[in-house]
Amino acid sequence: MTILASSPVGGNEVAVRVRTERRAGLLGRHTECDSIDRLLAEASAGRSGVLVVRGEAGIGKSALLQYARDTAVSSGIRVESAVGVESETHFAFAGLHQLCAPLLDRADTLPSPQQTALGVALGRQAGPAPDRFLVGLAVLNLLADEGPMLCLIDDAQWLDQASAQVLAFMARRVGAERLVLIFAVRESGGSGADPLAGLPELRLDGLGEADARALLTTVVGAPLDRGVRDRIVAEARGNPLALLELPSSEQLAGGFGLPDAMSVPRRIEDSFARRSSSLPAQTQQLLLVAASEPTGDAGLLWRAADHLGIDREAAAPAETAGLLEIDTRVRFRHPLVRSAVYRAAAAPQHRRAHAVLADATDPQADPDRRAWHRAQSVLGTDEDAAADLERSADRALARGGFCAAAAFLRRATDLTPEPASRARRALNAANAEHCAGAPEAALALLDSVDAGRLDELHRARLELLRAQITFHLTQGSEVPGMLLGAAQMLGSLDPSLARETYLQAFDAATITGGSGVEPGVPEIAEAVSAAPAPGAPGPADLLLRGLVAVHTDGFESGAPILRQALKAFRDHVSPVGTVRAGDAGNWLSLAARTAIALFEDELAIVLADRHVRQARDAGALATLPTALIVLAFARVYTGELSRAAELADEAAAISQASGAKPMGYAHTYLEAWRGVVVGATARHDTCGGTATEHSRGIEATVSQCAMAVLHNGRGNYAAAQQAAACARDSYEPGIRGMALHELVEAAARAGDFEAASRAMEELDARAQASGTEWALGIAARSRALTSTGGEADKHYREAIERLQNCRMDAFLARTHLVYGEWLRREGRRSDAREQLRTAHALLSDMGAEPFAARAARELRATGEHPRKRTAQPTDALTAQELTIARLVATGATSREVGAQLFLSPRTIEAHLRNIFRKLGITSRRQLRELPLP
Repeated sequence: MTILASSPVGGNEVAVRVRTERRAGLLGRHTECDSIDRLLAEASAGRSGVLVVRGEAGIGKSALLQYARDTAVSSGIRVESAVGVESETHFAFAGLHQLCAPLLDRADTLPSPQQTALGVALGRQAGPAPDRFLVGLAVLNLLADEGPMLCLIDDAQWLDQASAQVLAFMARRVGAERLVLIFAVRESGGSGADPLAGLPELRLDGLGEADARALLTTVVGAPLDRGVRDRIVAEARGNPLALLELPSSEQLAGGFGLPDAMSVPRRIEDSFARRSSSLPAQTQQLLLVAASEPTGDAGLLWRAADHLGIDREAAAPAETAGLLEIDTRVRFRHPLVRSAVYRAAAAPQHRRAHAVLADATDPQADPDRRAWHRAQSVLGTDEDAAADLERSADRALARGGFCAAAAFLRRATDLTPEPASRARRALNAANAEHCAGAPEAALALLDSVDAGRLDELHRARLELLRAQITFHLTQGSEVPGMLLGAAQMLGSLDPSLARETYLQAFDAATITGGSGVEPGVPEIAEAVSAAPAPGAPGPADLLLRGLVAVHTDGFESGAPILRQALKAFRDHVSPVGTVRAGDAGNWLSLAARTAIALFEDELAIVLADRHVRQARDAGALATLPTALIVLAFARVYTGELSRAAELADEAAAISQASGAKPMGYAHTYLEAWRGVVVGATARHDTCGGTATEHSRGIEATVSQCAMAVLHNGRGNYAAAQQAAACARDSYEPGIRGMALHELVEAAARAGDFEAASRAMEELDARAQASGTEWALGIAARSRALTSTGGEADKHYREAIERLQNCRMDAFLARTHLVYGEWLRREGRRSDAREQLRTAHALLSDMGAEPFAARAARELRATGEHPRKRTAQPTDALTAQELTIARLVATGATSREVGAQLFLSPRTIEAHLRNIFRKLGITSRRQLRELPLP
């Protein structure tokens, strides 16, 4: 429902009087009304806000939302609303459609990707399943352009999962849209993870005794016996709806009767059920049909009534009783009325109501809702009804409605008479549940599947799905073995999927490190080597073959294959928005990590940049954080620590907004380069010199490598050597390479030349196999650190020359540093100053504070005072503001920047105003002329 109002005549005094009168009708809720008034005032002033109102049924959430609606209307704020309905939770984007329907005539003003995503999600056009967070950005932009606006979502616990995730994402991204989102959530309703968790909350408790008595007095005009009044107030426990609905004639007559042990909301439902049960039979039938169809479509209700032979006048007694009202829509007085009516009916009555709704629903206009109602009308099994639901599931998946697809397939499973088809549908339902973000429900469905009824391919898919769900839930070390088993089962049945699964198993083993009991990287590498090779290997096949060769035959053997794979990834073009098994785009993150391991600086940047760009273009927030993290690592190596921080912060923000598990790898590593102790040390667990399988996992080894960087920067070489030695045992080739680099420096400076030489020899062998300037430059630096005299000088010069020819400036800066330190110890102070000045300038500009401080100490030891870095205006910008400034400086519009960062154009404009103020400029043209770091 849309309410559009202008400011009331009479100005502020009238508005204040109107608000005061409304508050008088909400006993005991003045503090809560103040919170809503503040939110609406901020919206009028150009700021956005979010509030989640929580409480039990009947506690006054809907009344508070009505207060917000009335206040907004009197202030000239537009209002849009949606209501979650329990039986509607299976229809993807149903809640969002309620909210957006009045605004869809403006959808053509959205950028094309957002317009398409919203159109597909709401069933207005065909296309590949959209990322639901791109849908969220589309809705945010649609609503932002109408501001100021208030969006009210009542009974949000019953929103369909897709709508709930989109709205929660929007709530975490609002900024300057003049948009207020208020959700009402019933504490005892809904199930599973709460997408609204962590948003600003307002918890409604029961009314105080005085307010409860006052409200009761408004309901009962006659004087009440004190004992009766006290009992009613005590049993209602401050629940306003209970006080309005519970008093019965028996209670008012004297209070005799047995105490009711049920909860207040259930008793309120029973009160509504008793009220409806006293109505004429046809009215009761009509109420049940209305309760069975949550869309509130009055036309559908009357068509169903015609099927039952019910006259329209049958609605009058229900309207007179205050249970519902019917005009263009069907509205129950309270959500508990709907649930009370439905739950009071017997199963045969439910089936009859759904049957007439199915008959009354247009099979062309709404085939999915017709199939759903038909399925609810079936007693026993029915293959035709099950097949209809399966087709509905396919349509839901095409819109990205995994939750709806899972619901359709679960019911289709129940209706399927033939055991093999039932098992197959249950497997597909479990897969949809997993894709919908309900792994526990997916596992429960898998446990119910009769695997003996599946053919070999579907049994293999079952094991693959079980492994994927387990990895999602636990990232446990048993998962690589599970994936390996699934890959071996798939070998002769689906070779392409088998190779994809082998690669998943290999990557999972790299990430977890294995347990020493289940198959780890070596065992999986051996199994892959024994598996049949594909006839025409694609990029992912080459990547798997190269990674296996590294672990079975050594880095030198695998490097040529990996280089071929990386070039294949570089030349491969993935269709935007597709998520297909075997597509190289699915493995860009692993490819970029592998490029770092191979010291391929250009390919690492190209592949990491491409993965971020593709994830942004597709609106794929599920994969974008990983892509951003890999790119952040690459930018650390190029010396762009500020840029790396922006990427890491964006990854964290998107993970938080989308409800994904945060990954702290990039922040851990970046903090070490910057000399920040807290984050790096909190995640560091020394391995005591012995590498366990667990310590080879990616989280542990990144932490150990970070500590090696931090301690090398501070000159704590013994500690750096210990941490680097632990990180060197990583199964991740890129981490191992970086650990070797840190280990050579730490061991050489700590005086352990034997350890330094061993690490140098391995690093040199890797560099020769790679052949890039980055690799050969690091190798020359390592040889210099383990050499003396003229040999050391020659190797330092070679290292600087080679590293000047690649993009990895962080390694160049640190080479100038160690060369300058060596020159000073050789007594060549003048030469040392030149190298140390360069090192200090580069490291200071990068923000690598511990290494810059080391260079400063060395310069002072030569008798020269290092210059302090001149403060730059851009130092005052936050990481997000710096990202926006860079994008705007390239000529991007606010809409284009917003699309990249998943923010509305209005929020980008607000950030720009802050950027201009901090930089002392007034235009985008001036911003383009500024040197941005």
